[in-house]
Amino acid sequence: MRFKTSLLKEPKHTELVSCVGWTTADELYSCSEDHQILKWNLLTNETIVVVKLQDDIYPIDLHWFPKTVGGKKQAAAEIFALTSTDGKFHLVSKMGRIEKSVEAHRGAVLAGRWNYDGTALITAGEDGQIKIWSKSGMLRSTLAQQGSPVYSVAWGPDSDRILYTFGRQLIIKPLQPSSKVLQWKAHDGIILKVDWNSMNDLILSGGEDCKYKVWDSYGRLLYSSSSNDYPITSVAWAPDGEVFAMGSFNTLRLCDKTGWSYALEKPNTGSVFSLAWSADGTQLAGACGNGQVIFAHIVEQRWEWRNFEVTLTKRRAMQVRNVLNDAVDILDFRDRVIKASLAHGHLVVATSLQCSVYSTKNWNTPLIFDLREGTVSLILQAERHFLLVDGGGIYVYSYEGRLVSTPKFPGMRTDILNAQSVSLSNDTIAIRDKTDEKVVYLFDAQTGKAFGDGKTLTHKMEVMEIALDQCGPSSDRKIALIDKNRDLYLTSVRRLGREHSMHKIGTMVHTMAWNDSANILCGIQDSQFAVWYYPSAVCVDKDLLPKTLFTKDGSEFSRTPHILNYVGTQVTVRRADGSLVYSSVSSYPTLLHEYTGSARWEDALRLCRFAKDQTLWACLAGMALANRELTTAEVAYAAIREVDKVQYINFIKDLPSKESSLAHMLLFSGHVQEAEATLLQAGLIYQAIQIHINLYNWDRALELAVKHKTHVDTVLAHRQKFLQDFGKKETNKRFLQYSEGVEVDWEKIQAKIEMELAKERERAANPSVRSSMASHR
Repeated sequence: MRFKTSLLKEPKHTELVSCVGWTTADELYSCSEDHQILKWNLLTNETIVVVKLQDDIYPIDLHWFPKTVGGKKQAAAEIFALTSTDGKFHLVSKMGRIEKSVEAHRGAVLAGRWNYDGTALITAGEDGQIKIWSKSGMLRSTLAQQGSPVYSVAWGPDSDRILYTFGRQLIIKPLQPSSKVLQWKAHDGIILKVDWNSMNDLILSGGEDCKYKVWDSYGRLLYSSSSNDYPITSVAWAPDGEVFAMGSFNTLRLCDKTGWSYALEKPNTGSVFSLAWSADGTQLAGACGNGQVIFAHIVEQRWEWRNFEVTLTKRRAMQVRNVLNDAVDILDFRDRVIKASLAHGHLVVATSLQCSVYSTKNWNTPLIFDLREGTVSLILQAERHFLLVDGGGIYVYSYEGRLVSTPKFPGMRTDILNAQSVSLSNDTIAIRDKTDEKVVYLFDAQTGKAFGDGKTLTHKMEVMEIALDQCGPSSDRKIALIDKNRDLYLTSVRRLGREHSMHKIGTMVHTMAWNDSANILCGIQDSQFAVWYYPSAVCVDKDLLPKTLFTKDGSEFSRTPHILNYVGTQVTVRRADGSLVYSSVSSYPTLLHEYTGSARWEDALRLCRFAKDQTLWACLAGMALANRELTTAEVAYAAIREVDKVQYINFIKDLPSKESSLAHMLLFSGHVQEAEATLLQAGLIYQAIQIHINLYNWDRALELAVKHKTHVDTVLAHRQKFLQDFGKKETNKRFLQYSEGVEVDWEKIQAKIEMELAKERERAANPSVRSSMASHR
């Protein structure tokens, strides 16, 4: 990935250009100290003077009124804020007419920025003051007063916090009066420029110490560049938050969000004082010290999947290469490419007006349909369909181009959704809420309706990343999430009215990805590369989970790596320096998932015997138990030497009725309430009571016995025996109360139990009795 830059032979401005701003993706305004505002049309390559300002107005910063207001798009920006050295800011129309000039600061107004919905403008001055103004230019409040000039200011993603510079320090100040202010020393020289991205919530800063740095919103340093030759005069995030641009003297650099550099350009520009990305993130403009305006667009972006490699060669053209036979196809588009994604045998390309879907089997005939809003900010793919996010909403399309669904939830802001906060599988969409980051919304991909009467999945901590598994039936869909503590949790998507039970399966997990063809999860845990061969084991038998985990040393991935994908048996990891590292995972677990998914238990056993791997046996034990395949489970548990569980499985196999077997299997997985409900529903009251006696849940056992007016003496007898064995006296009031009125006779109790078991055997042998019992209930 690199910049393709263009400069005119002769600059159009005669003095230094201080600021630039895009109205549409092809139209730019630039302001210079020659008092002229120029309009650049990139389609016709025309440049016209919009207005010549008064001689006392030297512009410093320009910001167009945002196009999206309250989630609705305006056609084009109509007004911009222009700050100048005379202490004023001016609201200027598209035609160049100054609608209003406001006295704002003593000395120059160094920065002016609209918030994301255009309801407020913030200005920062040489006098050290930061002020907030209404849309019409009325002063609302003075947010800060300090002794040194504020060179740069940025709004937080929700427009509820402000980031500004204070010499060598950065300060984040919430707008709520009593909230805590965050302040830290960020650079060794004065900080000249900051930017804060709403998609990834990361902060950029550049200063006179010739370094640029990336921070998270808590002020933690994520990346610091080495010292450049000249001070960093401008930094700017691309709208989607995946890359950023940095400008310095005769220098333009394109960097990844994690800090490493894609490409370095050395144009003859003087210092680049201001950088601005077009709204679709395809073009960049820079205001240069020698009167030039530099334009750049990204080329040579790459996508890989299996044996295909797709490269963006020009703005409107892609090259597809099949590495197996070196066959090359050229794809041409009518408009410039904004976003693309390659996975699951399809290439999805969004241009400014259309979406093209190519099958990897046939590159000649794409399926093309028109887009609603235009600027697509995210594409996610699953096996059966793909998801597009733009300024207007979230859309799920089939690969035939049919609109499948448009999920919505209250307060949805699509401009801040990224690949970490949205996940798609064949039947489910998961979206992490931005207003409350503990909440995850779950939707049916086919209808766009929320699951479980709109009940959300709520975690106890803020959720940082979510991922849905890609395979298996929809009733068994699982979602993995990493929270703020970097703990990895797994839970079922469909709970049928019950609360979501969160299972913690890993700690210090920095990044994760599901396999595309089996429900295997990989992640980087602390400094180790970990693969959970069967994460659902945690729902079946918690003790199996560590046995199904494969780990190896992850030092080759260096610090803060990021897993890009896990396709087939290959995991692609991006290291902190930008290099790609490939790690191979055994193909046996995928085969095992395939066999058990199609109920080929004999083949699964053969595979485990051939591989002689304990982790595979542990996976098979969990899979067999989940599918109630007791014979296979018994063999697998024996192979991992879990003797007690083998005995329990034999006990379950010998139970007389189906209901009892089912209840004890639920009990095996730790689902006590479900086991009890199964037995009570089948009318097996004694067996339900016996479960609680075995688990020493004395109160519940007595409660059931009293409620169903049976076996109270059984419960009391077992309780007395338990207390005698431990040499204790009865202290529970309820037991004392019932033991006075009920006599305990072990012979009678044994006879009653025998009768219950005989009754159950008889019912199991005689199905008609069972059905009449059910109808009687």
